[in-house]
Amino acid sequence: MQHVGYILEHCFILNVLYGFLVDIKIESKKTVERLLSDIDLSDMSKADAKLFKLRVEDNFPQLFAQLHHVYSEHYDFYYFLQQLLKIMQVSFKKRKPALKKKDKQRLLKPDWFKDEKMLGMACYVDLFAGDLQHLHKKIPYLNSLGITYLHLMPLYKSPEGDSDGGYAVSDYREVDTKLGTMTDLESLGEALSKAGINLVLDFVFNHTSDQHDWAIRAKQGDQEFQEYYWMFDNKDIPNQYEQSLREIFPQVRRGNFTWDEQSQKWVWTTFNSFQWDLNYSNPAVFNAITDEMLFLANVGCDALRLDALAFIWKEMGTDCENQPKAHALIKAFNCCLKIVSPSVVFKSEAIVHPDEVAKYIHKDECELSYNPLLMALIWNSVATRKTKLLTKSMQKSFAISPDCAWVNYARCHDDIGWTFDDNVAAQIGINSYDHRYFLNQFFTGRFEGSFAKGVAFAENPATGDCRVCGSLASLSGLEQGIELGDALLIDNAVKRVLLIHSIILAIGGVPLLYSGDELGLLNDYSYEQDPSKAHDERWVHRIAVKDSDVTLARDETTPFYKIAKGLENMIKVRQQNTIFGAARTDILEVGNEHIFSFRRKQNEMSEDKSELIALCNFSENTQLVDTAFMKPTCDSLLVNPAIDLLTQTEYTDIPDVLTLGPLEVRWLLLTN
Repeated sequence: MQHVGYILEHCFILNVLYGFLVDIKIESKKTVERLLSDIDLSDMSKADAKLFKLRVEDNFPQLFAQLHHVYSEHYDFYYFLQQLLKIMQVSFKKRKPALKKKDKQRLLKPDWFKDEKMLGMACYVDLFAGDLQHLHKKIPYLNSLGITYLHLMPLYKSPEGDSDGGYAVSDYREVDTKLGTMTDLESLGEALSKAGINLVLDFVFNHTSDQHDWAIRAKQGDQEFQEYYWMFDNKDIPNQYEQSLREIFPQVRRGNFTWDEQSQKWVWTTFNSFQWDLNYSNPAVFNAITDEMLFLANVGCDALRLDALAFIWKEMGTDCENQPKAHALIKAFNCCLKIVSPSVVFKSEAIVHPDEVAKYIHKDECELSYNPLLMALIWNSVATRKTKLLTKSMQKSFAISPDCAWVNYARCHDDIGWTFDDNVAAQIGINSYDHRYFLNQFFTGRFEGSFAKGVAFAENPATGDCRVCGSLASLSGLEQGIELGDALLIDNAVKRVLLIHSIILAIGGVPLLYSGDELGLLNDYSYEQDPSKAHDERWVHRIAVKDSDVTLARDETTPFYKIAKGLENMIKVRQQNTIFGAARTDILEVGNEHIFSFRRKQNEMSEDKSELIALCNFSENTQLVDTAFMKPTCDSLLVNPAIDLLTQTEYTDIPDVLTLGPLEVRWLLLTN
């Protein structure tokens, strides 16, 4: 009888859910019919009007469902939808013919970002080129590297002095005057497109600068704009929220709220005091930010990086991160993109627990996502010389929807946080708290025997926790090796730099270089003399790339040449072999704790039956690998020799045991 009751109970729940879904579907259909009948499309060509209506009809059921989930209790919900449709209509009309052509092409090839030729670079415009006009002159350099995806760090108008590296936006429609104009940005986008380079821009939508027009009007007492933010007359409600919130920058300010003297109110500021969190419980904010988003899409970008997306929904009694309604909002934003600019994809920036990162990755949310787990655990293996945590974590978390792709990176503009899963660590005998402490000590050079020259960031005086800053080369030991004049340290550092890049280039997804890493740039400590930067250690790896750095990397007597040449070879190999494109990835265990290994293999329907085995030795000592796991494929080697793609060495027979030299990498292509 218990089973019968269980079944009846669940049948009832399913019926309720089915009824809800049917109601939503019916309401969505009725609503879109009303909305489209009310909107004037006479100023569009017949073809454009037809296409706009078709896209609205195709995407409205999802858009309506998500917004109904978030805003249905608002009495003006229908009015809010009317305004949203008008915003999309205006943006659709303003979209340039060349971008509309790209929209149609990308709809026919929605997985364009999974190509083996995809290679990204992230840079600050001023540090890389000076300004937008001079960046035009860098396009040949980008082409020579094989770059097909360029992420320009925030370049919008922001406060003078400290602006959190541009992430405090004062105007989404104006470029920082030191960098150029919006016309310059549009011109650059067109030039990059002609050169085969996709443009990626930031969509900073959790917060604005306190100098944004909305914030200024809120400070002046305008209630409409005070409702754009989270503003409180006293600390009572903020204190209730604080009980379950974590601190992001405890070294700058304790807590998550800031007193604004002008408005005489407490303001929610998750990050810095000058970054005011937007109030997405107000549908007017969703509409206003959608308008800004579509403006950026029409500038000519191919992807928008969703900054701090985990924080956009606040819910009392929770940590206000990764809330269900945050996902609903992102799905709704995605629908708006698909109506106006379907060639543009979202890239998730969720530096949170690995299980939460995965929830943002879906064709209806973010088609691309940073892979912070891979990044953090590569560095873990660099420090420990062991790969078990990396292997186990990737076996659990690397596989994602085939419609989507990871953006794999080793360094970026931000710090390194140790975001691995404590449960996975515990399964292999690692105490997470102690291990994070060790990693922080190792990479800040406080651990005896460490080769790393990192800098502690956001050190929490209450817990002693911190995050790590530093350039890839300095964290890999090159800075210390050069300081000590130690040839072996230098050689090992170069090998580490190449080993790290070999993983992000081969494992599957979009590899993303951070500007300067391709040249082996070392930490720049000049930020300590700049009052607007001295408190933010992340500037140690936000390094200006000079012509002399490029020249030095062409000098065969330097370690920088070895880095540049080795990376050039790996990129060339990647871009010439389809196995690095949409092929699936399997994380392997090879019986050696110092070796990280994975297989790339085309899907079963493909005529190409080749596969790639990558072997990466994180130890400074020679390591042996039992090749039994490779034998099923090796039977065909007499017909088709295996090739190490990095050295072009051929194998007509794979020995029972392979020898990998110190910090050596093999990319073995096996053809069946």
